Amino acid sequence: MTTRRDFLRATAAGSLAGAFPGLTLAAPGRARQRLVLVILRGGLDGLAAVAPYGDPAYQSARGGLALAPPGNREGLRDLDGFFALHPMLAALHKYYQGGELIAVHAVASAYRKRSHFDAQNVLELGLDTPHGSRQGWLNRALPMLGTEAAGAGGNFAMAIGQSVPLVLRGPENVGSWAPARLPGPDHDLMNRLVALYDEDAFLGPRLEAALSADRMAGGSLGGGLRPGEQFGKLAEAAARMLSDAAGPRIAVIEAGGWDSHANQGREAGALAQRLRRLDEGLDKLATGMGSAWRHTVVLVVTEFGRTVAMNGTRGTDHGTAGMALVLGGAVDGGRVLGDWPGLARSQLRDGRDLTPATDLRSLYKGILRDHLGVSEADLESRVFPASRAAAAMDGLIKS
Repeated sequence: MTTRRDFLRATAAGSLAGAFPGLTLAAPGRARQRLVLVILRGGLDGLAAVAPYGDPAYQSARGGLALAPPGNREGLRDLDGFFALHPMLAALHKYYQGGELIAVHAVASAYRKRSHFDAQNVLELGLDTPHGSRQGWLNRALPMLGTEAAGAGGNFAMAIGQSVPLVLRGPENVGSWAPARLPGPDHDLMNRLVALYDEDAFLGPRLEAALSADRMAGGSLGGGLRPGEQFGKLAEAAARMLSDAAGPRIAVIEAGGWDSHANQGREAGALAQRLRRLDEGLDKLATGMGSAWRHTVVLVVTEFGRTVAMNGTRGTDHGTAGMALVLGGAVDGGRVLGDWPGLARSQLRDGRDLTPATDLRSLYKGILRDHLGVSEADLESRVFPASRAAAAMDGLIKS
């Protein structure tokens, strides 16, 4: 039942509270800058999303996964004569042409093995090794964003989705919001739960047994919308919150389903459809931000890339380096950044993976420093300790 107090509170809060019941609003008067972190769980094939079609070894190295070059029907969308976006990334191509998108290739965290769980842990902790802390790097950064960032009265940062991801967890206040009707948990989330409870003598075997039965039954535990289909709705929700004058200034969105071991496809297929939904969701985020878009940076990352060559099931396996996207009205875009290592076999890591050239923490640092005003000293000592080799990337943000 709605009480008079509830009604008055909702009326005072305005449209945002009406759209998101149960959301705790941050205090007004925040800085204008917004940041959205999008984590693509499962390991996106960066060579499909941003294809280095100009590399002399591209066609032979990718084989059956090589995409048609720009100028062909359903071909790649050219960026700079060497790199091009997947054909499904039409909106992102528009933002690139408008100077609001940077693609950074051959990026990776400090992790060099191939476990999803450990790779995601390193991605979100911002450390050299997994499980070195229980506080995510974005939570560590919150106290440096002004006294309002960690105040008890409102949530400066929000998790949009099923749970609060590790990158936001820690002692600083954050909020979370999810729509009333989400799809069932995707397989990536369930696998992370298995890893979490692996040593629990009571819950571990029972959870594994339930997942085994679910696989045999055809995946009913992951029912509802397929992985990625919810992303557009979450992106729209994030835009409505962040664009509100009394709303949060940082949001984290997760999208699962990027583990493309089998039947990955090229211009069409499973990966192409996920890329299409990502493209549409990011476009909805940008459009929904309204005038706040010019103060916004969206960083899209994944835990690792994929193997360069196609595997025996017409997919790709866990790799090392991948790509990241930096999107927004505050971004000095229209460029592809990063030292390209090459696709010749002698240039690959272990003869199979794209070799890392840029530490993801360099992107994190560049955005936190130039967009949100975190000092170099705080970045090196408090947010990303023992990471001086990963210098902040210059030139990501408009001056």
